[in-house]
Amino acid sequence: MSWILLVLAGLLEIVWAVGLKYTEGFTRFWPTIITVTAMLVSLAMLGVVMKTLPASTAYAVWMGIGVLGTAILGIMMLNEPATFGRLFSISLILAGVIGLKLTTST
Repeated sequence: MSWILLVLAGLLEIVWAVGLKYTEGFTRFWPTIITVTAMLVSLAMLGVVMKTLPASTAYAVWMGIGVLGTAILGIMMLNEPATFGRLFSISLILAGVIGLKLTTST
């Protein structure tokens, strides 16, 4: 159950990270509400997960999911460049997240 919550928390991190772009400096009401809500729920879920998973693993996986998702959505939605170097770096982050999952016994 902890891993499911961690993935959900990571997905919400993507929501708030991308949402920050749409708040336009927190000047747009609904994007700000969605972003702040996703941020609070994501952090709360991470806190719950850290009761059972090692803090270093939980935080790194949470952040890795957020980084991967934000980078991919940045390329797909925000027309950010999809250079070889960026895609290779994204794949390294993905490998690290998978490695942490596979080597954590809880």
